Amino acid sequence: MAKKTVADVDVRGKRVLIRVDFNVPIENGQITDDRRIVQALPTIQDIINRGGRLVLMSHLGRPKGGPEPKFSLKPVSERLSKLLGKPVGWADDSIGPLIEQQTAALRDGDVLLLENLRFHKQEEKNDPNFARQLARLGDVYVNDAFGTAHREHASTFGVAQALAGKPRVIGQLIRKELKFLGDAISKPTRPFVGILGGAKVSDKIKVIEQLLGKCDTLLIGGAMAYTFFLAQGKSVGKSLVERDKVDLAKTLLGKSSGKIKLPVDTVISDKMTDDAQTQIVEGDIPADMEGFDIGPKTRQLYIAEIARAKTILWNGPMGVFEKKPFAAGTRAIAEAVADATVNNGAVSIIGGGDSAAAVEQMGLAEKVSHVSTGGGASLEFLENGHFSTLDILD
Repeated sequence: MAKKTVADVDVRGKRVLIRVDFNVPIENGQITDDRRIVQALPTIQDIINRGGRLVLMSHLGRPKGGPEPKFSLKPVSERLSKLLGKPVGWADDSIGPLIEQQTAALRDGDVLLLENLRFHKQEEKNDPNFARQLARLGDVYVNDAFGTAHREHASTFGVAQALAGKPRVIGQLIRKELKFLGDAISKPTRPFVGILGGAKVSDKIKVIEQLLGKCDTLLIGGAMAYTFFLAQGKSVGKSLVERDKVDLAKTLLGKSSGKIKLPVDTVISDKMTDDAQTQIVEGDIPADMEGFDIGPKTRQLYIAEIARAKTILWNGPMGVFEKKPFAAGTRAIAEAVADATVNNGAVSIIGGGDSAAAVEQMGLAEKVSHVSTGGGASLEFLENGHFSTLDILD
């Protein structure tokens, strides 16, 4: 997707309305993880340096149709101020005459953060009137919120429509996402290894079909593997499966030309706890047991495939990595991907969500090429190759 970026726009003296993703975890008024704020800094700092007047808008959480203090973005304005080393103005709403006055009073290099967009239910409905009121706050529109780019909300779609004729561009974060994910789809360096985990085949049907046409090998882990096991006629015990997707799994296996690799052994237990007693089985899983992770033989097979890869795309953990007895599979894959990147020059893309959390938790985020900021968004981009919210931009 060839898109203009904010670097292509002269922002000096202009109000730059930016959709960012500041949907960060907050407990007792304190931000517990500020990665999404940090990831927005390159675009923000660039506009400050070039004399733009920033108006930042974001959602936070899922307020139920109106303002809820626990979902206020006020703590974000304070953290952003510390990260930038300068005051960040605060607007206690996102639309209205007073907010328009605040944006009109901004000077070059100033930053103003609007209150949570979702305090207005019109945001998620892409209400045209709400979008027009937001559009009054900017002379330039920038979308730099990849995690919400797959949603046609007022701030991601309606505002861009309302600002037709004015510059409408992407920020540095979305530019990076499009480069890595777009290149993986359109021009991967081979061998190209896809790794898919997580619970459901149904969540990733289109991604599996896309990757089968693009990659050389597709490694399957997580609970979705057990639906494929059923398709092969294996017993899966009490493992999480989608029985209504067994025929689909059979079809995918049939047309994969051997590209799909399934676990050859499984870590099983009768409970999913931190003190669970585990066993390793090959083949059938006993009726009273459940699969929770890929086994040691599978780890070695998958590590060998990853070691020879030049492009790696990973979305979804190999097991219940949050529980210690079932974390080894996901850790092994994360370490193999990092090793292939650092030592073999592979391009590695972690597709957001739980796999991104695992890589961060294991301290390996700096050793991969790119960790996507949007789990659902990265999946949809891999499925479709574009977003309507970005198609509408210059």
